[in-house]
Amino acid sequence: MAAEGQNVLGVLELDEGLLPDSTSSIPRKGSLLNPATFDRPIITEIVEGALADVVIHGDPSLEDACVAAARRLVERGASVITADCGFLVRNQAAVAAAVIVPVAMSSLLLIPTLLRQLAPAQKLAVITADSRHCSEDLFGIDNPADRARVVVGGIEGGEYVRNVLARPLVRTSIDKIEQEVAACVAQLRAEHPEIGMLLFECTGFPCVTKAIRRRTGLPIYDITDLCRLTLATIASPFLS
Repeated sequence: MAAEGQNVLGVLELDEGLLPDSTSSIPRKGSLLNPATFDRPIITEIVEGALADVVIHGDPSLEDACVAAARRLVERGASVITADCGFLVRNQAAVAAAVIVPVAMSSLLLIPTLLRQLAPAQKLAVITADSRHCSEDLFGIDNPADRARVVVGGIEGGEYVRNVLARPLVRTSIDKIEQEVAACVAQLRAEHPEIGMLLFECTGFPCVTKAIRRRTGLPIYDITDLCRLTLATIASPFLS
């Protein structure tokens, strides 16, 4: 059970085949799975069959497994449900309908709000692990003018994605992640100088968010920002 008297973040984890004592299972500073990121307890449940490539491609058969894992998290005391892959946003509606706590499956849920933070002439850049599968239907926007203001860049083909797809998962160095993300952002900005803000889809990117903010000078949102916001809306059990 979760720690009594505390708000708890429940995370739907991918089925990555990690051993409990694997160095790849140790949460990095600033990551979604590190309790210090939120100063809150974190509990996890594996989504059965949620291999990285299956999730990225959007296999609809994962919906039942996501719902089952989310219900287990709530039974264990989760106050908020999120997911350790932004592409699980495809299961947002099903999970939200199945539990009675706030559900924030992906940073992509922020897109409609972030567009309204920007001037009409500016664009929002979504940086993803695989741009080939980060399609417009995941953005939550219908207005063609809004859709035209969202540009997508990915690091598919790089070392990070190769390592994520390995069985078991191989940990990529933070320096390499920063290098690949920075190169993607630089290329996207060269193609779209109107970019005024970045949104990281991939839950592996928060460990380099601060570094990319320094490099670019741009506002950057990631899944940890959405989770902090959601956790902050829940009254502390210690307050009357």
